[in-house]
Amino acid sequence: QVQLVESGGGLVQAGGSLRLSCAVSGGTFSSLSMGWFRQAPGKERDFVAAISRSGNITYYEDAVKGRFTISRDNDQNTVNLQMNSLKPEDTAVYHCASGPRIVTMSGHYYDGMDNWGKGTLVIVSS
Repeated sequence: QVQLVESGGGLVQAGGSLRLSCAVSGGTFSSLSMGWFRQAPGKERDFVAAISRSGNITYYEDAVKGRFTISRDNDQNTVNLQMNSLKPEDTAVYHCASGPRIVTMSGHYYDGMDNWGKGTLVIVSS
Protein backbone atom coordinates (compact mmCIF):
# COMPACT_ATOMS: atom_id res chain seq x y z
CA GLN A 1 0.00 0.00 0.00
CA VAL A 2 1.38 3.36 -1.03
CA GLN A 3 1.68 5.79 1.87
CA LEU A 4 1.75 9.55 1.42
CA VAL A 5 2.89 11.95 4.13
CA GLU A 6 2.62 15.70 3.57
CA SER A 7 4.61 18.43 5.28
CA GLY A 8 5.33 22.12 4.93
CA GLY A 9 1.98 23.69 5.73
CA GLY A 10 1.60 26.67 8.02
CA LEU A 11 0.45 30.25 8.44
CA VAL A 12 1.61 32.82 5.90
CA GLN A 13 0.59 36.35 4.97
CA ALA A 14 -1.02 37.10 1.64
CA GLY A 15 1.65 37.47 -1.02
CA GLY A 16 3.98 35.06 0.72
CA SER A 17 5.25 31.62 -0.26
CA LEU A 18 5.20 28.08 1.07
CA ARG A 19 6.67 24.83 -0.19
CA LEU A 20 4.78 21.65 0.48
CA SER A 21 6.43 18.25 0.29
CA CYS A 22 5.04 14.74 0.10
CA ALA A 23 7.10 11.70 1.05
CA VAL A 24 6.03 8.53 -0.72
CA SER A 25 6.68 4.99 0.48
CA GLY A 26 5.38 1.49 -0.09
CA GLY A 27 5.37 1.54 -3.86
CA THR A 28 7.44 2.13 -6.97
CA PHE A 29 7.48 5.92 -7.05
CA SER A 30 8.51 6.24 -10.67
CA SER A 31 5.41 4.27 -11.74
CA LEU A 32 3.05 6.67 -9.97
CA SER A 33 1.43 9.79 -11.29
CA MET A 34 1.26 12.34 -8.48
CA GLY A 35 -0.91 15.28 -7.60
CA TRP A 36 -2.03 17.82 -5.07
CA PHE A 37 -5.60 18.51 -4.03
CA ARG A 38 -7.03 20.92 -1.49
CA GLN A 39 -10.13 21.11 0.67
CA ALA A 40 -11.27 24.42 2.09
CA PRO A 41 -13.55 24.52 5.14
CA GLY A 42 -17.07 23.47 4.22
CA LYS A 43 -16.13 22.65 0.63
CA GLU A 44 -15.32 19.59 -1.42
CA ARG A 45 -11.80 18.47 -2.19
CA ASP A 46 -10.59 20.09 -5.41
CA PHE A 47 -7.79 19.40 -7.85
CA VAL A 48 -4.77 21.72 -7.67
CA ALA A 49 -1.93 20.21 -9.71
CA ALA A 50 -0.68 16.94 -11.15
CA ILE A 51 2.56 15.63 -12.62
CA SER A 52 3.24 12.67 -14.86
CA ARG A 53 5.35 9.70 -13.88
CA SER A 54 8.40 11.05 -15.69
CA GLY A 55 7.82 14.60 -14.53
CA ASN A 56 7.66 15.89 -18.08
CA ILE A 57 3.99 16.85 -18.07
CA THR A 58 2.18 18.99 -15.52
CA TYR A 59 -1.40 20.14 -15.07
CA TYR A 60 -2.79 22.98 -12.98
CA GLU A 61 -6.13 24.26 -11.86
CA ASP A 62 -6.71 27.63 -13.51
CA ALA A 63 -6.71 29.60 -10.26
CA VAL A 64 -3.13 28.55 -9.40
CA LYS A 65 -1.49 28.72 -12.83
CA GLY A 66 1.56 30.97 -12.76
CA ARG A 67 1.68 30.91 -8.94
CA PHE A 68 2.10 27.22 -8.04
CA THR A 69 4.68 24.76 -9.38
CA ILE A 70 4.54 21.00 -8.93
CA SER A 71 7.74 18.97 -9.16
CA ARG A 72 8.96 15.51 -8.30
CA ASP A 73 12.24 13.85 -7.40
CA ASN A 74 12.23 10.22 -8.49
CA ASP A 75 15.46 9.57 -6.57
CA GLN A 76 14.12 10.92 -3.27
CA ASN A 77 10.54 9.63 -3.75
CA THR A 78 9.08 13.05 -3.10
CA VAL A 79 6.68 15.40 -4.81
CA ASN A 80 6.64 19.11 -4.02
CA LEU A 81 4.31 22.03 -4.48
CA GLN A 82 5.92 25.47 -4.52
CA MET A 83 3.24 28.05 -3.80
CA ASN A 84 3.98 31.72 -4.46
CA SER A 85 1.85 34.88 -4.31
CA LEU A 86 -0.50 33.17 -1.91
CA LYS A 87 -4.01 34.53 -1.45
CA PRO A 88 -6.50 34.10 1.42
CA GLU A 89 -8.62 31.94 -0.88
CA ASP A 90 -5.74 29.43 -1.03
CA THR A 91 -6.45 28.57 2.61
CA ALA A 92 -7.19 24.85 2.80
CA VAL A 93 -5.93 21.44 3.81
CA TYR A 94 -3.62 20.30 1.01
CA HIS A 95 -3.54 16.60 0.21
CA CYS A 96 -0.92 14.72 -1.76
CA ALA A 97 -2.33 12.11 -4.14
CA SER A 98 -1.08 9.23 -6.25
CA GLY A 99 -2.45 7.06 -9.03
CA PRO A 100 -1.46 4.77 -11.87
CA ARG A 101 -2.02 7.34 -14.62
CA ILE A 102 -3.46 10.77 -15.35
CA VAL A 103 -6.69 10.95 -17.29
CA THR A 104 -7.23 14.17 -19.19
CA MET A 105 -10.20 15.77 -20.89
CA SER A 106 -9.67 18.56 -23.40
CA GLY A 107 -6.08 18.82 -22.23
CA HIS A 108 -6.98 19.32 -18.59
CA TYR A 109 -6.63 16.97 -15.65
CA TYR A 110 -9.81 14.93 -15.22
CA ASP A 111 -9.11 11.84 -13.12
CA GLY A 112 -6.52 9.23 -12.20
CA MET A 113 -5.69 9.53 -8.51
CA ASP A 114 -6.81 6.76 -6.18
CA ASN A 115 -4.88 7.37 -2.99
CA TRP A 116 -4.63 10.49 -0.80
CA GLY A 117 -2.56 11.53 2.20
CA LYS A 118 -4.04 13.00 5.37
CA GLY A 119 -3.06 16.52 4.40
CA THR A 120 -1.26 19.58 5.69
CA LEU A 121 -3.01 22.82 6.64
CA VAL A 122 -2.21 26.06 4.84
CA ILE A 123 -3.63 29.31 6.21
CA VAL A 124 -3.15 32.54 4.30
CA SER A 125 -3.96 35.66 6.26
CA SER A 126 -5.03 38.91 4.62
